[in-house]
Amino acid sequence: MDSLLDRFLRYVRIDTQSDETSSTYPSTSKQLTLSKMLADECRAMGLVDVTCNDFGVVMATVPSTVPHQSPIIAYVAHVDTSPEYSSHQVKPVVHNNYQLGDLVLPGDSSKVIRVTENPDLRACVGHTLVTTDGTTLLGADDKSGVAAIMTAAAELVRRRDELRYGAVRLCFTCDEEIGRGTDKLDLKELGAAVAYTLDGGGQDEIDSETFSADGAKVTVKGINTHPSEAKGAMVNAIRILSNFLARLPTACLSPETTDGRDGFIHPYHVEGGVAEASARLILRDFETERLSEQARLLESIAASLRAEHPRAQINIEIRPQYRNMRDGLTKEPRAVSKAIDAHNALGRTPKPTIIRGGTDGSLLTAKGLPTPNLSTGEHNPHSPLEWTSVEQMQAAADVLVQLALEWAK
Repeated sequence: MDSLLDRFLRYVRIDTQSDETSSTYPSTSKQLTLSKMLADECRAMGLVDVTCNDFGVVMATVPSTVPHQSPIIAYVAHVDTSPEYSSHQVKPVVHNNYQLGDLVLPGDSSKVIRVTENPDLRACVGHTLVTTDGTTLLGADDKSGVAAIMTAAAELVRRRDELRYGAVRLCFTCDEEIGRGTDKLDLKELGAAVAYTLDGGGQDEIDSETFSADGAKVTVKGINTHPSEAKGAMVNAIRILSNFLARLPTACLSPETTDGRDGFIHPYHVEGGVAEASARLILRDFETERLSEQARLLESIAASLRAEHPRAQINIEIRPQYRNMRDGLTKEPRAVSKAIDAHNALGRTPKPTIIRGGTDGSLLTAKGLPTPNLSTGEHNPHSPLEWTSVEQMQAAADVLVQLALEWAK
């Protein structure tokens, strides 16, 4: 586990925050720093067919050790971190032999990871935990997944004379956090029959469903004049956009009031001035057709405001992001059943779950590559209160090693 922790600490110190306002791929060039590092580490490990293209997509192969033809499987994780919180100069803090207490983060003592708010901590007594100092996010989403994959690959190589497994492809992508993680991924080049994303929380969870997701942008164009002469002339885009957001449901259809299979509409970014103001929102539901209902709700709010403010322009843009992986996984039931077998072989109880979010696996499954999502030990993603457990990361790596054995049977 020392090598796994060393890897993880090395990866999180690299700023790989993506930027949804960018039109380039990757959206930030700093993601390439980690991509190139991973390619170099794969070569040093003795993997073959190692590539890192101009878009930061890394691929490598752990060669087969069996004489028979075995399905090629792929392990996938993303190098970027969320645009929602800074990952500049991450200062990871290692908490050895955790004994079930609140964790006060040293860089900002107002940031406290409390047991009452993080019940998952109760399963981590005695573990080595990693947090930040409270001034940045940690990046365990998804560098826990990256570290688990690299650790599993190293273990397969180290034990290649005793273990029997087919070829395993490693794949690291950029810009997953902004819904573009598979845009530059060539499935023919990957060459896998089935894949697994390592991008889940906790331990022993197998995600076979995700949200379906669209992104929305609401833009209000007003008329700006000097406020001393504004009567009858000014149309304040800020006020109109504020009214729009105030008319969104809060008792339902909001992240704060939903769980389980409930969908939501979530405004997460606002910018602008009197002449023009805009808000970005995400639309989420496990049933894809309900996204259209959410879009119609946005349009109905816009229509009422257009009637109230006829000189304003109110525009809504909807962009598809990803779709529930459920339907695609039914075409290859072994994708989930082999993951269950791997957990059982390790003496663990697998937990079939749904994820109130999305992964590269959602997009890969939609493209024809069945890709469930597996636990990596990440907790509180996109937050300065993010934390991970080294033992849970190691458990994820152990599952990947066993998965390779199961698929070779």
